[in-house]
Amino acid sequence: MRSAQARSRLRRQITTVMLLFGGYAACYFCRADLSVATPLLIQELGTHGVSHTEAIVRIGTMSSFGVLAYALGKLFLGWLGDFWGGRPNFLIALAGATACTLLFATGATLPLFTMAWIGNRLTQSLGWAGLIKVSSKWFDYSVYGTILGILSTSYLIGDAAARQFMGMLIQHGCGWRALFYFAAAVVGALLIANLLFLRESRVEAGHGEAKANPLNLFGEAEARPPTLAALLGPLLRSRTFALVCLLSLGCTVVRETFNMWTPVYLQDYVGYGAGGAASMSAIFPGVGAVSVLVSGWLSDRLGVNGRSLLLFVGLAATAVALVVLMSVHATSSGSAFPVVTIGVIAFCLLGPYSYLGGAFALDLGGKQAGAVSSGIIDSVGYLGGVLAGDSVARISVAFGWQ
Repeated sequence: MRSAQARSRLRRQITTVMLLFGGYAACYFCRADLSVATPLLIQELGTHGVSHTEAIVRIGTMSSFGVLAYALGKLFLGWLGDFWGGRPNFLIALAGATACTLLFATGATLPLFTMAWIGNRLTQSLGWAGLIKVSSKWFDYSVYGTILGILSTSYLIGDAAARQFMGMLIQHGCGWRALFYFAAAVVGALLIANLLFLRESRVEAGHGEAKANPLNLFGEAEARPPTLAALLGPLLRSRTFALVCLLSLGCTVVRETFNMWTPVYLQDYVGYGAGGAASMSAIFPGVGAVSVLVSGWLSDRLGVNGRSLLLFVGLAATAVALVVLMSVHATSSGSAFPVVTIGVIAFCLLGPYSYLGGAFALDLGGKQAGAVSSGIIDSVGYLGGVLAGDSVARISVAFGWQ
């Protein structure tokens, strides 16, 4: 009987992982679309009298507004998952991404594009906290590293797949609007699947409670907190939590810069065509997905300090690889070396980075505050990520990509 229950629980856990993985991966179709479409948008804006450099800055500003909305949403809305459950958060993220991406695709002016992009990023800000909350109710703490490693590859695989498919669409003559319609269709399909089949916890499916990390800041508590102060207090008083937030800030600046500008960099600086640059930019999330899986698996096997050790080594190696990338000179031949270097940066950075808003968030927040812990960590990171849009655009125009 117990064996049958264990098999049933395992099947439901696999289904839950697939739904969360697919849904969050789909969200990145509605983020990669702007990055991939930027060279095409620059060309279209040029037909309306906007210069190449001005178009880069204006799209960069729009991207920064989106990242700011995402950061503020994580900070002020992510905690809702700890009060009403992770499933509603996750569904709102999918629904908002679908609606706002369709609005962007039908727009014709920068103000409307900006409004749609802000709405897209704001509603998506609820998604990861919802995923974290649902995960804490389905899995024991002993497999947090592995499960969150798998789920953390969702946004990387989704990003890489989106760039590959969108690159092929461009090579077949599709315009930028087709990319946004395609992204909305993908997210809409996963919204329906999650609406029908995702459950909040394994208790709802007739199984026992998941076990939280006994060293988390909230002990064994898992009921809805009585007040917001009771939820936030232990986190805000923790030096470890503050350090994780600062690391998130620095890492997110680097990650968002590559997410947003790699296609433009490869086209303008390295010499790839628009379709080729879109496809080749998939190396950053693609290699990052491998890094996340390896890092998650290792962290569960290296003991209590394993994640901290891997984070230190990964960030040190990332700094070295960034210095190497700075030595690359502009070319029109489509050199492979910058692409390989970007892949090395992704491998060193994204695996350890995934710990911050994933396994570390659950280690600190437990089942009671997993959503708000993840939300604050990510929001601090994305406040830094605002610099990756407007500021990086202005730096590239004024001083070049090197």
